[in-house]
Amino acid sequence: MTLIYLMITCFLFLTLMAGMWRILRGPTAADRMLAAQLFGTTAVAILLILAQLAEQPAFRDAALLLALLATVTVVAFVHRAWQTISESEDESS
Repeated sequence: MTLIYLMITCFLFLTLMAGMWRILRGPTAADRMLAAQLFGTTAVAILLILAQLAEQPAFRDAALLLALLATVTVVAFVHRAWQTISESEDESS
C-alpha cells in the first residue's frame, strides 16, 4: 500500500509542475489564479497522503489550513477582479 501512496504522490508532484508552467506562461490573471488553486488542491492531497503514510495528524491539520487559505485567496481574487470590472464599466458610462 505504501508503494501506491508514493506513486500517487509522484503523480501529484507532476501535476504541480504542469501548474507551474501555467503560472509562468498563463496569458491572463485568471489562468494564473486557477493554476494557484491547482497548487492548493494538490498540496492538500499530498499532505493527506503523507499524513496517512507517516501517521502524523499534524499533516492533516496543515492540509486543512491550506484548504482554508486557498478559499480565502479565491475570494480575494474574485473581489478584486469584480471591483476592476465595476470601475471600468463606470468609466465607460
